[in-house]
Amino acid sequence: MRGMGKKNDTKELTALKEGVAVIAKALRNLPATPGVYRMMSDSGEVLYVGKAKSLKKRVDAYTKPDRQPVRIQRMIAQTRSMEFVHTHTEAEALLLESNLIKKLKPRYNVLLRDDKSFPYILLTGDHDFPQVLKHRGTKKRKGAYYGPFAGVGDVNRTIATLQRAFMLRNCSDSYFAQRTRPCLQYHIKRCTAPCVGHVTKDEYAGQVAQAKDFLDGKSKQIQERFAREMQKASAEEDYEKAAGYRDRIKALSAIQAHQDINVGGIRDADVMALAQDGGRSCIQIFFFRAGCNYGNRSYFPRHDTDDSPEHILSAFMAQFYENKPVPRTLIVSHVPEEKELIAEALESRAGYNVSIERPSRGARKRLLDFVLKNAKDALKRNLAEAQAEGECLEGVAALFGMDEAPERIEVYDNSHISGTNMVGAMIVAGPGGFRKNAYRKFNIKTAAASDDTGMMREVMERRFKKLLVDDTAPSPRRKPGPIGGKIQGTMDPGFRRDDGEGDFSDWPDLLLIDGGQGQYNAVKEVLEEFGIFDAVTLVSIAKGEDRNAGHERFFMEGKKPFQLPVGDPVLHYLQRLRDEAHRFAVGSHRARRKKEIAASPLDEIAGIGAARKKALLHHFGSGKAVTQAGLKDLEAVDGISKAMAQKIYDHFH
Repeated sequence: MRGMGKKNDTKELTALKEGVAVIAKALRNLPATPGVYRMMSDSGEVLYVGKAKSLKKRVDAYTKPDRQPVRIQRMIAQTRSMEFVHTHTEAEALLLESNLIKKLKPRYNVLLRDDKSFPYILLTGDHDFPQVLKHRGTKKRKGAYYGPFAGVGDVNRTIATLQRAFMLRNCSDSYFAQRTRPCLQYHIKRCTAPCVGHVTKDEYAGQVAQAKDFLDGKSKQIQERFAREMQKASAEEDYEKAAGYRDRIKALSAIQAHQDINVGGIRDADVMALAQDGGRSCIQIFFFRAGCNYGNRSYFPRHDTDDSPEHILSAFMAQFYENKPVPRTLIVSHVPEEKELIAEALESRAGYNVSIERPSRGARKRLLDFVLKNAKDALKRNLAEAQAEGECLEGVAALFGMDEAPERIEVYDNSHISGTNMVGAMIVAGPGGFRKNAYRKFNIKTAAASDDTGMMREVMERRFKKLLVDDTAPSPRRKPGPIGGKIQGTMDPGFRRDDGEGDFSDWPDLLLIDGGQGQYNAVKEVLEEFGIFDAVTLVSIAKGEDRNAGHERFFMEGKKPFQLPVGDPVLHYLQRLRDEAHRFAVGSHRARRKKEIAASPLDEIAGIGAARKKALLHHFGSGKAVTQAGLKDLEAVDGISKAMAQKIYDHFH
């Protein structure tokens, strides 16, 4: 054992010297200018992305590994090439660095794992009677956007308030144009029915103006105005009108009660607090816009256990605001590293001054303490969930005879209706829970209709075929053992651990199939054909004869089908995995079915864009009628030339 330790030490020292030599070679012609550098392994994997005011000075520090912590020494030892991008300023380098980190996900950088876009409220501006709706994504449509909101629930509550208090329509423009009488929204006093002329354009514009005032933080003034109108209607003995204003005041009061964490003097600000425990961190953010609380969200960035809160918060802010609007004020629990540089970079992106503050007293300090308490509570919950997840994985390993807890579990299910729109789905889980960025769906192409085993076979062939022919793909963690299927628990040098950002090229430790013996046999045959049956653990989970939860039967090699006790926590965990795969498969099937229903025969004709398609459908009433139209009829449509009419006619005839 001692000799083995010396051998490993010598190997590590050799690798470190090679890494230093690579860095020293790259340093020779490197200028002392701002820029971004990438350190890469021999397989081309990006290990680290960094920025520097002086590239030469920053990279030179890596040639002295004895002054670096163990983590950085490990990174240097794996470095076999470097790439550089020169920038005009250090602020530009910071922006480019955050962009590359989010794109490349280097293992040695602090990494923002969950970076979903935030929902907004949109008051449309391309219609005489604006619509209020929920919006997520690129702001292409003309109108006024309000947000961001922390979650969809916050948006839905606010939209419901806008409908109750200001009676704005939420129907689509096409639905609005087809109405000949008021819909249910009018009868339950959620809309004033502009579609049938119950209000004029100017009257509806007044409703919209009031809604904008509310979203701009002037809710108190609106409530006072409604109260005056209610008193006036009551004095005139118009009690129905007075009751309407009373209900609208209640709606505004309800949303204000929900937004109970408001601080005077804060208009547009993000309050973020960082809590640490057990080598993990939680960053809690509360969003304030127009003086109102728009909700909060927790983040758990990936980082090294030795990273300081200031460094983590600095890296987090640079990545978080890379694709999100920056408020004018950022209130933080720790002063981030290079505070002035971050502020400069955010200002260049936002186009106005951005203040980063760490209050020490007053109302803002009390608010920050409240956010910090939420961060600590969220971190405790996350650690408890991670511990429970780890115990479940250990239980799974013991149940299925695995040498160690699985790092990557892939669960498969199929969905279709009578063999139509057949979809296979793969979800991924591991120590960090569900890895939704690694989910995949398969549109079934070759399997026969309603052939579930054939569908599963096709999914498996497509899943592993590309992986096996890809020379850059990592090897499975467990090598096939002797004949008989025994799997040995040795770590392959080519394996790259999946830290929650896994992709399609990662090997699974456990395949969990939603199905019975037939599905199990189909998958087993594919794995045996590819020669990898002994490299992964294969299990199939099927509902019992009565199809009740808790009566599931498990199928695997070397064991008779078996069941677990109804209250077994491992059974509950496996049920949760199976149900998530089912949810994803059904959702993918519904999306494909909806797309097929909405498809038009006009989509297949080159040169028919949205405008021409709309003109044809308005003229003929349906896509089927267009397919049956004569040449002269097609030429009569506005925007359709003789040549285009001939093209359309020829396509269908």
